[in-house]
Amino acid sequence: MELGMIGLGKMGANMTTRLLKGGHQMVVYDRDLTKVKVLVERGAIGAESLEDLANKLTAPRAVWIMVTAGDPIETTIKALMSILSSGDIVIDGGNSNYKDTIRRAKALKEHGIHLVDVGTSGGVWGLTEGYSMMIGGETEVVERLRPIFVTLAPGLDNGWGHVGPNGAGHFVKMVHNGIEYGLMQAYAEGFEIMKTKQDFDLDLHQIAEIWRYGSVVRSWLLDLTANALADDQELSDIQAWVADSGEGRWMVAEAIDLDVPAPVITLSLLMRFVSRQEDSYAARMLAAMRQQFGGHAVKRST
Repeated sequence: MELGMIGLGKMGANMTTRLLKGGHQMVVYDRDLTKVKVLVERGAIGAESLEDLANKLTAPRAVWIMVTAGDPIETTIKALMSILSSGDIVIDGGNSNYKDTIRRAKALKEHGIHLVDVGTSGGVWGLTEGYSMMIGGETEVVERLRPIFVTLAPGLDNGWGHVGPNGAGHFVKMVHNGIEYGLMQAYAEGFEIMKTKQDFDLDLHQIAEIWRYGSVVRSWLLDLTANALADDQELSDIQAWVADSGEGRWMVAEAIDLDVPAPVITLSLLMRFVSRQEDSYAARMLAAMRQQFGGHAVKRST
């Protein structure tokens, strides 16, 4: 099947490579034309602009976008709205807010253009292991794209599925990422407790490897944790600063809107904010209050 790919960052480039290996014809574009050149060397057809990409695809066209959520995806879809024709398909494989996806689907529909939202998980390992894809959109349109999804997925009917109408794919991916936050935080806290228990001189890499087989806490995240600990159990070259993609925030807000308690995911998000504070004013305030009401000692800054 023929497909256009816009956005050749690491994930977009890896997905294109997997599709090329699967026998699909790919037309690729990125503002950084050096990235286009790399994919052309792997067998893709290069485009120098969005218009050039559209012209090199056969109608009805399908264009997959892998750019950052927010203004970049908004700008790209608006540009494609004036370039593509009725019957064409736009696929948003990034981490867009599902509410934006619903709005964009309605705007594109006015031009006869279909939108398919694909919440995509797999990271840098997707090239070899396949991608997990949560897909939202019209049933017949998703079916037209089945050969693409089958090639990208871990298996013929594994790791991907049509979960509902426009917005559903990105909604499910948002929840997926929120769960991921909680799992990561639990692993991080558990390993810190073991590291701090110096009496036992525990080998954290050994423990991670034990848990990877037969344990109820085994997971791909644990596999990756074991990889990190194999290199350096102190993680000495990694700064204690954790970013968030935004999806955790959206999920917490959604839980509040739906009156659904989500304390673990909410606290895991807040712990990422804690990691960014070199000097917490709140912690200093707590120490000051304890001194005031109880005469507790405080540590003075030098």
